[in-house]
Amino acid sequence: MIREQRSRTKLTSYYSKYMEEGVIDPNVHPWVAESWQKSRAHNVSTKAMSTVNYLSAEQLALYQQKHSNAIEYLEEFSQQIREFFQTYNLSLLLIDADNYVLKSYSLPFYQKTPGEIEGVRVGVQDIGTSSISIVHEHKTPFLLFGPEMWIEECQQGDACSAPIMVNGELAYIITFVSMEQETLPHNSVISIMLTMKHALEKHLSISLRLKAQEAILDATPFAVYHVMPGGEVAYANKLGLDRLAGLGATKEGSSILKLSDVVLNYRHTPIYKGFSGVPSYNKEVTWITQAKTYEDITTVVPLERDTDQAVSSVVTVSMPIEDLRTLVAHAAGYTARYSLSSMVGEGTTFITTKDKAARIARNQNHVLLQGESGTGKQRMAHGIHQSSGRAACPLISVKCGDITPDLLEQELFGITTSNPEISHPGKLELANGGTLFMDEIEKLPMSLSNALAKALKTQVIKRIGEDVERHIDVRIISACDSDLKRLTERGVFNQSLYEIISKSVIRVPSLRSRREDIPILAKHIVDELAAQHQIEPKTILPATAVVLKNYDWPGNIKQLQGVIEYAFFNTQEQDIRPENINLMGDIKPDNSWKEDRDVFVKAWQAAGGNVSRLANLLNVSRVTLYRYLKKYGLEKS
Repeated sequence: MIREQRSRTKLTSYYSKYMEEGVIDPNVHPWVAESWQKSRAHNVSTKAMSTVNYLSAEQLALYQQKHSNAIEYLEEFSQQIREFFQTYNLSLLLIDADNYVLKSYSLPFYQKTPGEIEGVRVGVQDIGTSSISIVHEHKTPFLLFGPEMWIEECQQGDACSAPIMVNGELAYIITFVSMEQETLPHNSVISIMLTMKHALEKHLSISLRLKAQEAILDATPFAVYHVMPGGEVAYANKLGLDRLAGLGATKEGSSILKLSDVVLNYRHTPIYKGFSGVPSYNKEVTWITQAKTYEDITTVVPLERDTDQAVSSVVTVSMPIEDLRTLVAHAAGYTARYSLSSMVGEGTTFITTKDKAARIARNQNHVLLQGESGTGKQRMAHGIHQSSGRAACPLISVKCGDITPDLLEQELFGITTSNPEISHPGKLELANGGTLFMDEIEKLPMSLSNALAKALKTQVIKRIGEDVERHIDVRIISACDSDLKRLTERGVFNQSLYEIISKSVIRVPSLRSRREDIPILAKHIVDELAAQHQIEPKTILPATAVVLKNYDWPGNIKQLQGVIEYAFFNTQEQDIRPENINLMGDIKPDNSWKEDRDVFVKAWQAAGGNVSRLANLLNVSRVTLYRYLKKYGLEKS
């Protein structure tokens, strides 16, 4: 609130009346009266300004660094009107939202040198009534006349303060203090104060917006550049600067060279064409430099034209093709779902295997996992990837026995055709920088084995239908249910590929070789099911655990999972009893197998192809089983 001139004699009498009688004259401004009362309540001395509450030199330095944007802006602004300040013996202060003086710009403030006043707290509890305390309370400009100030030594001059509001919040207070009020042109002072207020608020708002935009650009997975007609880069985000450094386009400090000086094919890039007004969107571009050739997906947008219709500059957004593949892979959920810690067990056999997996995860060797079906090789592959240095990159999976050789080749190496719906990168490309998990690798056709061995040796692949060489950095974790070494010795599996993928071999133990872990695994499965379906956990009784431990589990953990799931969802009570356990998993223990071949096959698989075990499960004689094995065309063992 900017006020008209007041009689200094009357103002002095109002102040004296309150000090001597404790009575506030009705003509005292309400905000001033309120502040006087607060000053008295805080027992603030009226004789001299207190500098008791202040920041240490170290704290002040940190504060000034934190608020350097505002401090430097006012420094430049005040230089333009320094002569005015000197003529009228004015002091300028910048104060933060907590009432600490951040900077004193000109002439002593209340006869204090800058070194004495900077860092001092000047709130109402410190120096009593001042234009600073009133503005801090009411968030509006305020002119306070000398006789209204609480401290007597400050009453020779007037003071005017204004709040600096940013996004609706008090950020700073700027204050003018005069020492010669008789000649002070109040209107000019107020005009300069309001100009400074609005200028600083606008500057801070723009700075805040630019800082937010810069943070957004630095967080984006794209390199962003603002390029001028001569190839100069006027702006680059953080990733862009990193890319420029890799191109050799930066020199000492943050100085950036012209792109036309380091990109050998600059005149053939979309950036150069952009200055002719030609935009490009998501175009695959090759950048040739002295050090290396890069492939990017690039978008170039020409900015506004000048009076001669020439494009003034272009904005370029690009991403390395390798990074784009990684981003797509993550978006598609190609990440590890399990950690090694999710593999439970306390037996010596299992702990030894798990420790070995953790050690192998830390090196770069390809890994071969061998073990019976259902032992948890896939989960271990996920755990190894997550414990490796490649954890932030994709984990891609392919099952070698699921599709025909032709489709499997496309899956691995990718294909390029005139039909964009058919063309796609291979899983070796998608896994670049990360891990490719190849399940049932023993079923990989020999022709593909040769191609894969060559690709892993040279770290170069070509998509089917094109001659472009693409560099890859992929770790292979393969899984095999049988002995891959013996298959190799018999000539069934490629010798060269075996030597590459078997640098580290982990033999995953069968469940029957770690019976002590069966109750722990069963409980873990129950807990996972309860959490996943938000159902109260159930208890596996000790007698039930004995039944589980005594079974051979030909289907290993996968079979145990099915049995426990069936018991969990089909047991009404909270306790899972022995009679709730159906060792054939989701196959009901009735006579449907006599008429339904699929049911019989599932039971046969649950028994691991063992006639005696199946006879016990179905509670029939071996002779009866032989008849049904013949009926359904199954081999006996």
